[in-house]
Amino acid sequence: MTDTTDDIAEEISLQSFEDDCRFLGSLLNDVLHREIGLQFMDRIERYRILAQSACNMRMAGIETTAQQLEEQLASEISKMSLDEAFTLARAFSHYLNLMGIAETHHSVRKGRDVPFLSKSCDDIFNKLIQSGVPPEQLYNSVCKQEVEIVLTAHPTQINRRTLQYKHIRIAHLLEYNDRPDLTHEDREMLIEDLVREIASLWQTDELRRHKPTPVDEARAGLHIVEQSLWKAVPHYLRRVSNALKKHTGHPLPLTSTPIRFGSWMGGDRDGNPNVTAKVTRDVSLLSRWMATDLYIREVDSLRFEISINRCNDKLRGLAHDILLEESASEDRNHERWSQLPSRNQFKNYSSQQTSALPTQLPDGADFPPCTGCNPGESKYPILEFPGTDHIMQSRQDIQNSSTSVSSDQGSAHLHKGLGNGNAAIGSKSFGASTSDKLAKSASPTGPARATSFGSSHLAIQRKLFAESQIGRSSFQKLLEPSLLERPGIAPYRVVLGKIKQKLLKTRRRLELLLENLPCDQDPFDYYETSDQLLESLVICYESLQSCGSGVIADGRLTDLIRRVSTFGMILMKLDLRQESCRHSEALDAVTKYLDMGTYSEWDEEKKLEFLTRELKGKRPLVPHSMEVAADVKEVLDTFRVAAELGSDSLGAYVISMASNASDVLAVELLQKDARLSVSGELGRPCPGGTLRVVPLFETVNDLRGAGSVIRKLLSIDWYREHIVRNHKGQQEVMVGYSDSGKDAGRFSAAWELYKAQEDVVAACNEYGIKVTLFHGRGGSIGRGGGPTYLAIQSQPPGSVMGALRSTEQGEMVQAKFGLPQTAVRQLEIYTTAVLLATLRPPLPPRELKWRQVMDEISKISCHHYRSIIYENPEFLSYFQEATPQSELGFLNIGSRPTRRKSNTGIGHLRAIPWVFAWTQTRFVLPAWLGVGAGLKGACEKGYKEDLQAMYKEWPFFQSNVDLIEMVLGKADIHISKRYDDVLVSEARRGLGEELRAELLNAEKYILVASGHEKLSENNRRLRRLIENRLPYLNPINMLQVEILRRLRSDEDNHKLRDALLITINGIAAGMRNTG
Repeated sequence: MTDTTDDIAEEISLQSFEDDCRFLGSLLNDVLHREIGLQFMDRIERYRILAQSACNMRMAGIETTAQQLEEQLASEISKMSLDEAFTLARAFSHYLNLMGIAETHHSVRKGRDVPFLSKSCDDIFNKLIQSGVPPEQLYNSVCKQEVEIVLTAHPTQINRRTLQYKHIRIAHLLEYNDRPDLTHEDREMLIEDLVREIASLWQTDELRRHKPTPVDEARAGLHIVEQSLWKAVPHYLRRVSNALKKHTGHPLPLTSTPIRFGSWMGGDRDGNPNVTAKVTRDVSLLSRWMATDLYIREVDSLRFEISINRCNDKLRGLAHDILLEESASEDRNHERWSQLPSRNQFKNYSSQQTSALPTQLPDGADFPPCTGCNPGESKYPILEFPGTDHIMQSRQDIQNSSTSVSSDQGSAHLHKGLGNGNAAIGSKSFGASTSDKLAKSASPTGPARATSFGSSHLAIQRKLFAESQIGRSSFQKLLEPSLLERPGIAPYRVVLGKIKQKLLKTRRRLELLLENLPCDQDPFDYYETSDQLLESLVICYESLQSCGSGVIADGRLTDLIRRVSTFGMILMKLDLRQESCRHSEALDAVTKYLDMGTYSEWDEEKKLEFLTRELKGKRPLVPHSMEVAADVKEVLDTFRVAAELGSDSLGAYVISMASNASDVLAVELLQKDARLSVSGELGRPCPGGTLRVVPLFETVNDLRGAGSVIRKLLSIDWYREHIVRNHKGQQEVMVGYSDSGKDAGRFSAAWELYKAQEDVVAACNEYGIKVTLFHGRGGSIGRGGGPTYLAIQSQPPGSVMGALRSTEQGEMVQAKFGLPQTAVRQLEIYTTAVLLATLRPPLPPRELKWRQVMDEISKISCHHYRSIIYENPEFLSYFQEATPQSELGFLNIGSRPTRRKSNTGIGHLRAIPWVFAWTQTRFVLPAWLGVGAGLKGACEKGYKEDLQAMYKEWPFFQSNVDLIEMVLGKADIHISKRYDDVLVSEARRGLGEELRAELLNAEKYILVASGHEKLSENNRRLRRLIENRLPYLNPINMLQVEILRRLRSDEDNHKLRDALLITINGIAAGMRNTG
């Protein structure tokens, strides 16, 4: 279950939720009656009733009867044919998905219906003011807040995008069903639409048949922006602004945005050889293309909305300059046509040149004329027509260059266009003065093409030119006449029309770059940065405000300005991530080539001395002539692409498995070297600035040394000055939850992460450097997941000072941001949680003794966890037998391999399949193993009362106990035992018994620490939501056990494999998360 579900549990009306579940279930039953027949539907209902009865008996404490019912259910399922098993798995999976849609819908309903929503901006701002925070401090804190949500391509989203889209359609229909004004006919049509969607779901293949590419994953991320975040961000910012105005008297500044978005999709190459430098470049350009396309749509709508003539002098002057420019363009087009040779002129020209014609056809004459040749290679004259040089480049409209035009002509056109010409004309133009633009008149820049002199070829060229310049532009004028053909046009529409024209050229330029075609547009003709786009939009806004039209300015125009401020020209800046050893390999190649030795064999001090010396130099380090291995070349190519794109398109460079200061300086050096090289080739500075270099500390040992690494870095004068000069005196550090949890267990990892953050903050404070902590959280509790609000509120005091970065991975992206309404809620929670952690930091441990207790728990827990996972020689084989881990690779849910290296041990298995496999069996082992032993050890040493006091008074301890209690409430010891009984060899079943005893031990001591009588006592609604799923979830687990048993004796049976994958989908839907 995702953490959004856990948030939902606080905000859901169970009665209306269950009504919707029954409603959707009945519609699915109607579809299944038609699709699979009444007889099989009766069997499905029988299995559901058996599972429901077993759950009821167990909740009533009648364990023997519950076991008998489960044995009966398992026995009947084991006798099913493969086709029947496949159908049963699909049916129950769809039931569970529909229940998930209903849950999400009811969280949206609650947010819409209640007048005062907890954790909203209005709620938290009010509480802070009431607690004594001055309004000015509150206002400044919100305006300066810097939160970045980074969407990643971690392979945990199990549903195909097609199914996600259909689920969203059903959610929208459910929302429509809530309307009180629906007539009987409306409701019948609604039900028909729902039935169509559910029938389409049933008839759609649930499985991905091919692994996605990194570009596919990036497109999925951009789809989230387009379908949801694009709508959600303006709504969210309006909520923030309204709440600020209510409680401080001032709205949010126009271009201020507390939250931005980043992405790892197409940039995360750690252990993924499919993410190349070309992929990164293409994804960055694709993201820019989509941003531009979305802005074009918004500007189009805005032009229709702002139809007024009243404006200030600045805007009228801008409109005047734009019309002058268009006037010059119209005149120039007329002159170009008047200069085309007539047929008689061409005949005379042709006869004069007859003697120059060859008697033998030159090489290549049989090629189509569009192939062309280099002008210098032909001795025959070339006849050029205006614009033909661009026709073959996708036959785009010719980009009109400017020629000088008299002020009298311009004034005449201006009076014709604006209709209200008595106002003063400003001198400011669109991006540059008109005189500057007109001075840039130039002939077409494309390559000249050789042309024969036959009349038929001339006719073809005339036809092509006419089609490109006249036919297409005439068609465009039918849709949208030029500004000069629309008397009395509003000046806002003139300016917005020019913005649209420039956006269209920007989009076309990106298309050419994506197709690797020549692109020599004038920089004045397209947008490179968001500031360029904002300039004219803000002029429109200020004009409306100054002329008494503020109510119009605060509508769609404000929303567009805020979108530009939030998304920029790229929607989500792309982070790059690579493992530290890959950079060492690249420097090895360089130092060996330069006869300096082997970099990776040097000690840390020698590395730092070398790196610092080279960073202070002004010459490139990597020779152009150096030949390197393919892996090293890919690393160097990545830095080259980073230099070409710059910080306008890219965010941070994250170093995974960082453990030393040299890991950071190595990246700084490779980045500097690439920028020097690219800048030299371009003849100008690289675009944007250098990327932030972010060390990622993941393992327990690396977390323990994180503070020392940051101190060492900041003690280096060059590095400290670099941070101040290029990154506003802010050091970013990333901490990893997934690998630390797999390394030491959830509880021990949480404590090491807490201490590491404290140490990093202290190190930065010692040098007067601000710090931004980047949290690499997964979706599941075992990988650092949990409710967003709870997670931020339990961070160490001082670690969240108005700035935070956090990953959102896989299925969490769709769960939190798939619908605009849920996205708005999540964005508010991020804002208010960070604000509270900044202005009212969480309490530290009340006394030193509590830290000592946590050290003791962590030590015992880690030792116990590692003794089982890494030191028990039977564990790996048990894990492979008891879970579907080896079969997860057939899911095709991610582009990267499941292991960093080919080694088969647990250590090289990625954290996602590790957690995913245990979630499927409902054992959820990574989240709780070692916890019981640690808490038991603390109790035996007399710390029981301290544990209970820590739970009540220390947010960090309380949140971790609550999260583990929540996981234990979702675990099912009886289901996990069935996997052992059927799939695990008899010699290893004893290990399973030991682990189940560990689970019971963890439950016992978690209740001791929390003081609860039973699990999830403090969240009864969540427990009810879980119980509602069990009649569908338990049969799918039993079916998965049977399919695994058959598949492991018939591994090449693709139908069995498909059936297994359907059960994996169903269990993921029921647990509401994967890994």
